[in-house]
Amino acid sequence: MRKAARGRPCLIRLPGCDGGGETTCLCHYRLSGYSGTGLKPPDSMGAFGCFSCHAICDGRAPIPEGYTHETVRLAHAEGCLRTQALIQGEVA
Repeated sequence: MRKAARGRPCLIRLPGCDGGGETTCLCHYRLSGYSGTGLKPPDSMGAFGCFSCHAICDGRAPIPEGYTHETVRLAHAEGCLRTQALIQGEVA
């Protein structure tokens, strides 16, 4: 899934999203019990996300105005669901 992300549209869709394409990578969703020190979540818990959205989700960029940590996590989780639908052949 990591290689499949390149060239795909961003499915996280936060403000400042560049739409994806060449900047798209698999953005892993951090979930207790599945991630932590030295433990990366499985690829099935990832969303196709552009550089900008990935930076916000990972905390490298500030949370957009009007958003909270929880709404960013919701956007990331919805991106994971859209990614699963896309790879399973559903409309995203």
